[in-house]
Amino acid sequence: MLFNSPLFILYFLPVLSVAYYLVPNHWKNAVALVASISFYAWGAPTFALILIVSGIFDYYLSKKFQSARALPWLCLGLTYNLSTLFLFKYFNFFIENVHDVFGVLGLGLNAHFELILPIGISFFTFQKISYLVDVYRGDSERADSLPNYLLFVSLFPQLIAGPIVRYKEIANQLNNRFETDNWQYRLGGFYRFVIGLSKKVLIADALIPIVSDSFGESEISAPQAWIGLLAYTMQIYFDFSGYSDMAIGLGRMMGFRFPENFNWPYIAKGFHDFWGRWHITLSNFMRDYLYIQLGGNRNGKWLTSRNLWIVFLLSGLWHGASWTFVIWGTWHGLFLTIDRFTSIFRKLPSAISQVLTLLLVMLGWVWFRSETMHEALVFFHSLFRWNEFEISLSNRAWFVLGLGLLFSVIPAVSRLNLEGVFESNNNRSDLYKSFFVFTLLILCLGQMALSHGQPFIYFRF
Repeated sequence: MLFNSPLFILYFLPVLSVAYYLVPNHWKNAVALVASISFYAWGAPTFALILIVSGIFDYYLSKKFQSARALPWLCLGLTYNLSTLFLFKYFNFFIENVHDVFGVLGLGLNAHFELILPIGISFFTFQKISYLVDVYRGDSERADSLPNYLLFVSLFPQLIAGPIVRYKEIANQLNNRFETDNWQYRLGGFYRFVIGLSKKVLIADALIPIVSDSFGESEISAPQAWIGLLAYTMQIYFDFSGYSDMAIGLGRMMGFRFPENFNWPYIAKGFHDFWGRWHITLSNFMRDYLYIQLGGNRNGKWLTSRNLWIVFLLSGLWHGASWTFVIWGTWHGLFLTIDRFTSIFRKLPSAISQVLTLLLVMLGWVWFRSETMHEALVFFHSLFRWNEFEISLSNRAWFVLGLGLLFSVIPAVSRLNLEGVFESNNNRSDLYKSFFVFTLLILCLGQMALSHGQPFIYFRF
């Protein structure tokens, strides 16, 4: 089920809202849990069962951390969760590469497996790992009940594509959020949801034809390639940040406060700044549970560089089981290392630093978007193939691109804090905000009726 589908907006969300707000507070978690499991099981009941069983396993395993020999139990939990992730997400990739190696050696290998990837497995696996590690360290209390832990794992707004929420961030909210859960708070959540829906439906989805026509096995003119790359740069930002806004808004409608996941990443000045603004919860996870555990920046320049490269190689693999994602992670690891040890982006004039960072990030997106290495190389060749100057773009496409640029790379607009405007408590402007949001919702519903709902890009991860 998609957030940007009539089924969700016109049926699932209203029914859930009525049931959730009418029941007494002590039943709200039960309603949220049933809704979350139903949401995930809508298209894949088997995967919902896997999620529940693994959640039960984690919950009872964490009880063993109270014993003197807690480390073996932690290792068992980490091994179980990472093995499950490897089996469903990386086993096919592993087998394909084994096939290639055997082919080079002139040996035959007939084994063939096709495993379907459970949607959102990368996100909820990281959440489960953070719970186990935090409880083991004593950084977080253990879940006070199995239903509350299952609700944390399966909470539908952020289950499939984040933000990556840690248990200690919402532990208190699971039982005590009702004191701050008022209509103004819920209305702000609805506003945030519609803003995210607008990002997805009115901007990201409108750019899909440009991107689809630009990437592939065929060469195109350089101007068309650059336009296509710019369109994908806008598409992936508004698609993913739109989902995060919708998740945060839905969480607020149920009284939860999830961490922010984006902070105008395309105005970043340097790669260190970029990763403090893009997919913030993933960056924080990698920092706290991998980079610091490897030694962080405590052991000199070379080991710090090694740690950065390991983090971003694994970050690339986390996004997808493909060598293009590995190269994308390496690309960011390279420029983050350069940024850290030369401070070149901070030494440049502000405007030049922002433009250079955005250009390098865009070039990195080529690897991220391309299905194969060959497709990426063909696209790079098109980018610098200046013997053709054909551009075929409709006025609507130019308008959407301009809108995307306005709300993603213009520093003056970023300082307006548009999301904050819709979360503010100002009775005089409530009518105007409601009218604006209602208009956006009608536009989104109209567009959704025409496009039938496009999946979110990060659903594949």
